Amino acid sequence: MLSKKDIVEANRQFSTGKVMNESSLDFAVHTSARSKNWLRSSAVFTRAILIDHVFEDGNKRTAAAVIMSLMELNKVLFDPELVAEGVIRILMRNITSIREIERCIKDAVR
Repeated sequence: MLSKKDIVEANRQFSTGKVMNESSLDFAVHTSARSKNWLRSSAVFTRAILIDHVFEDGNKRTAAAVIMSLMELNKVLFDPELVAEGVIRILMRNITSIREIERCIKDAVR
């Protein structure tokens, strides 16, 4: 699974890596570490990054990168365009439910 350092490094690809909501990121890392389900972990990280605005900037791109990283780690085939569309859908509809976020992420699986 991904560590806090991994998530911050993902954000540094797009921005400064400055964490604005550390408690939300810590909770997501802790929750994800307890889960063996890549989809649940993706949803937990996505919710923290998008809804709780973990980073100063680059949250959408970071969320997409984290989703794709978890898919790659778990050898799940996906369409990057559909991952991006899912991230936008979560934001536009203000989806906060982990199960609904999981559905949006799962739509990108081939």
